[in-house]
Amino acid sequence: MDKYVVIDLETTGHSALKDDKIIEVGMVVIENNKIIDNYSTLLNPNKKIPPFISNLTGIYNKDVMDAPTFQEKAGEIVDMFDNSYLIAHNVPFDLGFINAELANNGFDILTNSVLDTVELARILYPKAPSYKLGQLAEYLGIYHDDPHRALSDAVVTGKLFLKLKEKLASLPYETISHLLNIEKMLKSDLYELLHNRQEELAFSAVENSAIEVYRGLAFKHIKEAETNRNSLEVSYGEYLDRIFEVNGTMHRKMRNYEKRTGQREMSEIIFDSFQIHKHALIEAETGTGKSLAYLIPAIYEAVKTGQRLVISTYTTQLQAQLLEEEIPLIRNLVEFPFEVALLKGKSHYISLEKFERELVSHQHDNYDITLTKAMILVWLTETDTGDIDEIQLPSSGYFYYKKISTDTEGNVDPHSPWFTRSYYQKARKRAQQADIIITNHALLCTDMFNEYQLLPGYDKVIIDEAHHLEETASRHYGLKLDYINMQYTLNQIGTTDEIKSLGRILGKYSSFDQDKLPLEEWNNVLVKVKYEIDDLFRMLSQYVIDQNKKSKSLSDIGRTQYRFENKKENSAKWNTINEMATRLIFYLKDLIHILVIMEQHLEKKEVLEKFDKDDLRGHIQILQTFIDSMEQLFLEEDSLSKVKWIEVETQGAKNAVYLYSEPTDISTLLASDFFEKKQTVILTSATLTMKNSFSFIQNRLGLTSDRLITKKIDSPFSYKDQVQLLIPDDFPDIKYGNMDEFIYATCEAILSLAEITEGRMLVLFTSYDMLRKSYNLLRETLDISTYILIAQGISSGSRTRLKKNFQTFDQAILLGTSSFWEGVDIPGDDLSCLMIVRLPFQPPDHPIYEAKSNYIKENGKNPFMELSLPNAVIRFKQGFGRLIRSTNDRGIVFICDARIIKSRYGNYFTKSIPDVPINTASTNELMKIAKNWF
Repeated sequence: MDKYVVIDLETTGHSALKDDKIIEVGMVVIENNKIIDNYSTLLNPNKKIPPFISNLTGIYNKDVMDAPTFQEKAGEIVDMFDNSYLIAHNVPFDLGFINAELANNGFDILTNSVLDTVELARILYPKAPSYKLGQLAEYLGIYHDDPHRALSDAVVTGKLFLKLKEKLASLPYETISHLLNIEKMLKSDLYELLHNRQEELAFSAVENSAIEVYRGLAFKHIKEAETNRNSLEVSYGEYLDRIFEVNGTMHRKMRNYEKRTGQREMSEIIFDSFQIHKHALIEAETGTGKSLAYLIPAIYEAVKTGQRLVISTYTTQLQAQLLEEEIPLIRNLVEFPFEVALLKGKSHYISLEKFERELVSHQHDNYDITLTKAMILVWLTETDTGDIDEIQLPSSGYFYYKKISTDTEGNVDPHSPWFTRSYYQKARKRAQQADIIITNHALLCTDMFNEYQLLPGYDKVIIDEAHHLEETASRHYGLKLDYINMQYTLNQIGTTDEIKSLGRILGKYSSFDQDKLPLEEWNNVLVKVKYEIDDLFRMLSQYVIDQNKKSKSLSDIGRTQYRFENKKENSAKWNTINEMATRLIFYLKDLIHILVIMEQHLEKKEVLEKFDKDDLRGHIQILQTFIDSMEQLFLEEDSLSKVKWIEVETQGAKNAVYLYSEPTDISTLLASDFFEKKQTVILTSATLTMKNSFSFIQNRLGLTSDRLITKKIDSPFSYKDQVQLLIPDDFPDIKYGNMDEFIYATCEAILSLAEITEGRMLVLFTSYDMLRKSYNLLRETLDISTYILIAQGISSGSRTRLKKNFQTFDQAILLGTSSFWEGVDIPGDDLSCLMIVRLPFQPPDHPIYEAKSNYIKENGKNPFMELSLPNAVIRFKQGFGRLIRSTNDRGIVFICDARIIKSRYGNYFTKSIPDVPINTASTNELMKIAKNWF
């Protein structure tokens, strides 16, 4: 069958079952890889079109008033599908609507073979940043002239399908064969396309040198890079002149380059720190160009001395920016070769050996696992790194990926054929040969706490986004235990008669005296362990709910939090919890004992394969970490130096519980394990100071003044001309229990400002609960035909997706909490107004803050001034930094929290941001100021 008909619909809503109707049909016909025909009609839905849909599509009630009904056009539509595939971008939606209308109007429903371009794009373009039609079209260079109109979308979907068909035809025989094996579980009817391609390849003698095949698995052949070692004769001053000064490479090779004095100054401070073996704290305000400022001396130092240097970032977003934008730019500027390598933890890299073994078992595959396998099969033919962060797996695909990451490999034999093909080993080798290693804070800290065995040796390191180092280090010195992970692990091991890990291993060696093994005992104990975990976590959930009726602490992700200390939890209920934990530890020890017997028995018979031995040892290891964690949480003596707390999903299952433990003060550990051992550590960020002082961050990280350089680099932006800070003096005071009134006043201010700035507002909350209440109130009062309201945790999608949606619509208001306070760049006209609802203090009963405060008090200091205020100021500076991202940006910062002007500590906030005009007046007066300013 070589006829494909693409359909796209515009409808009054998302659900045919809720009586939403079709308002426009667009179709294109493809034969012989060309679009040969199209069809389009508006339809009268006999109901009102919602304003949101009209805004999106440009189709209004007046446009469909005289249009035909579906009944009148059904015959024409059905005839077009004769003897063809049905293609749509999200088939269940379009086919669901068409078939509902056909059934309602007395026609037979369509039963064509289907091809879903969303699913096919996920499989064939696994690296695509998004699978929405518009963004896919942009990614693949397909012109889209009229988004959200049916015919234009159908044409684009048709062109997309032809690209997908082309991509399918480029895949090697082995990949096609594996896809054929799992095709039945996919939504698209791919059998014929895959089978035809397999037949073509079976009789083709063309070798593809870009692809390597081992044990039936096809993956991209990666050539080893040759490293060029150069000696640098030029002095550092001359090197900087050649880059920064008139006729330097910056001026010659960068378009619209504006010299920033702070950039060269920062480069010089970093170089000096390297020479005198000192550490440095450098706050580089927005617009300094700090990435280039630290890369320039880092590369010079590494190449000149022949000693590698590490650069660590907190977010993968910044890592990608360094690798994709900054490093290529610097290669152009410095005019000598240097090597850069990215190295992450083992869990980021796929294990080809594990994947090849897992690929053959389909017994328990659900749709997400099948889709994950298909995506990985195609991705392996194009990835150079094997880093899973390159692709977006479906949600439960990450559980499957856990089983096939390098983390699960155990000790790899260097003589194994898989070793030379290991992505992780290749990444390590590249890192060993590189001048610069880019990594993340998580791996840097894991390496630190594992006696520096993971990263290749280094003496100098630059830590960007350094305000996150303390929390990352605390997490790595701490532990986390949760119900989902424990049960998932036990389910993966399984009983002896299931086709899970243990059953599979025993099945392979069934002829080796297994009657001597305690198989029945394993099954009995496993059932008890799972029951005990369920019971314990339900009990913990109820305990937290009961305790929090007295004092309610809600995290910014909507979880209830409770800090516990064994000796202070005196109730009978807590004693029961301790007894349950002790009983669970005994049962877990029993499981480990049985696994050890099994491993020894099969080892004695000299039949146990390395892969199965690794699996058994891996299970023993993870069960032991469960025991260690339980003992630390419930049985160890409490100490001031550790904080332990429980988080419970307020809307989740009764056992959706997470247990944590972290050190209350990481400074002495960092001082002895890190700063004393390294020659130079450069810590930089846009937010390190409070009122121009570095003392807070210096104390929290354990940096001593005798080996420390500090410097604040001012922003080149003209904040006085670019920003107006507005603070109302007539908002209700929350302190007196006026929460609802405060939220009401906030929403009124949002509505008034939205009219002045035409939307384009980012509203930052410190509490998810307040965000949700504001969203509900705004939904009732906002003109939804004019403004698009997007809210974190309510509107679906990741932070990046919400940000893109915000930028897509002209008049949008984005409500964010937690992660939106930093790392979100919305430059230019897309953002004109930033509202900060409350100063970002952590609630005093937040578990970690409460414990750290007690620790500070015990040491005779003031927790508010030493911890609470500095953290809030740094968070505030991060939020403030969202507005101005370039020289041409202009905007308003509106702060609803009058504490910034009324409290004795308010000027710590205003004196910690760039100097901007501050306006304090009634809300009404401030609106006039805002209107005039714009």
